[in-house]
Amino acid sequence: MIRKRAPSPQAVGLLAELARAPRIWHHGYELTKALGIKSGTLYPLLMRLEGQGLLEAEWRESDQPGRPARHAYRLTAQGLQAARDATTTGPGETFPVAS
Repeated sequence: MIRKRAPSPQAVGLLAELARAPRIWHHGYELTKALGIKSGTLYPLLMRLEGQGLLEAEWRESDQPGRPARHAYRLTAQGLQAARDATTTGPGETFPVAS
């Protein structure tokens, strides 16, 4: 079922940040620093957007030897469109999200 809901300011900020380099994989830690939000807000948001098909996520090996793999995220084509929609709509306007 598709419903319309206004994205939270954090979701808009996250989508906008990811849209700056949509094909690059981003780690959660760098996103918390770039957005100034806590991990307890960011990770549930990342999981929700992934579940809606707006992000893809995968485990990525570290560039540094001895460091564990980390989850990384990037926009899907649908996510890039949602980012464009979210950053061009006015306050209170909505874009469709899958529930």
